[in-house]
Amino acid sequence: MALLSSYSIYVLLLVLASILSVVLTVSGAAAGADYYKILEVAKNANQAEIKKAYRKLSLKYHPDKNNAPDAAAKFAEVSAAYDTLSDDDKRRIYDQGGEQALKEHEQRQNTPQQDPMNIFEMFGFGGGGQRGRAEEPRTADVEMPLRLTLTQLYLGESLDISYSRQVLCAEANICQKQNNECQGPGVRMKVMQLAPGFQQQVQVADPSCVARGKSWKTGCKACPKGMTEEEEIDITVSINPGSKDGEVVKFDNLADEAAGHIAGDLKFVVKQIPHDFFIRREDDLLMNLHITLTEALLGFSKPITHLDGREVIIEKKTLSHCQEIYLVKNEGMRKKGRGSTKQFGDLHVTIHIDFPKKLTDRQKNLVKEALLN
Repeated sequence: MALLSSYSIYVLLLVLASILSVVLTVSGAAAGADYYKILEVAKNANQAEIKKAYRKLSLKYHPDKNNAPDAAAKFAEVSAAYDTLSDDDKRRIYDQGGEQALKEHEQRQNTPQQDPMNIFEMFGFGGGGQRGRAEEPRTADVEMPLRLTLTQLYLGESLDISYSRQVLCAEANICQKQNNECQGPGVRMKVMQLAPGFQQQVQVADPSCVARGKSWKTGCKACPKGMTEEEEIDITVSINPGSKDGEVVKFDNLADEAAGHIAGDLKFVVKQIPHDFFIRREDDLLMNLHITLTEALLGFSKPITHLDGREVIIEKKTLSHCQEIYLVKNEGMRKKGRGSTKQFGDLHVTIHIDFPKKLTDRQKNLVKEALLN
């Protein structure tokens, strides 16, 4: 009887421990992040709704688009929520036990397995990187020229741009089937019979292969338009004051999507439109100024209109020489990402003297009298 009682107590303790574990998991889930609330979708939302919500919010909080202090944190939350809810296995675990259960599952998945080759890596012989899984391929980056005036680069600009790209069908996972011949996206291993008893494996291009071990179901009703469909998104490109020709504003993973690929980046390349009056050299501005011979001899004061519409006075009281460069401090381009000690470059004014085409006898005599005395 004593043995039976001990066994009964042991079973009871196991039951109590299981109940306590469930209670703690539920409590942890209550305190964890609500991924459905973060993505602003219902708990019974399908994959198409989840993907649409993610695209909308990721563009809203993208650090390259949103300068709010909490934008980066919001973007990370949205990405984490989508990473879980877009994966059926992770979503099931999350629905059952919340964020804590998901973390515990990921910890178990990430526990390193014993690898007999690790002993070589411990002593610096390496080789582990080459034995790892090949990096997932990416689609090609998309580069788009962004033609801007010198005024826009001086002041900064926010441009709203509509952009069309190909995105994976929201139900693409339903339209995939097991195919062991597929070695990766667009690649199939084909067995060729060379002779009786002799075979050769060769890799051939096969667009139906979408990933290793998976191919596309032809005529799948879940994706009537095929693997991808066109999506038009609105992007705000922020150009900081002082940006230069050739600078790149990058949006990660906004190029075309393709099955089995990481989406490449969308890059806007700044192309400056030549200005009629100013020439830019790094953070400085260059300009030409024409003055009369009288102004060259006696001095001058001339107003010019700067890139921001201000009137700037170019004034010189001393004698001017032809092709002389006169420096006006702090009237160049705004310096990008610099401290407050010097926020602008300089303005370099090349002086051109417009000599009179002819002089009267009286003018000649006056010049002689003025210069000889």
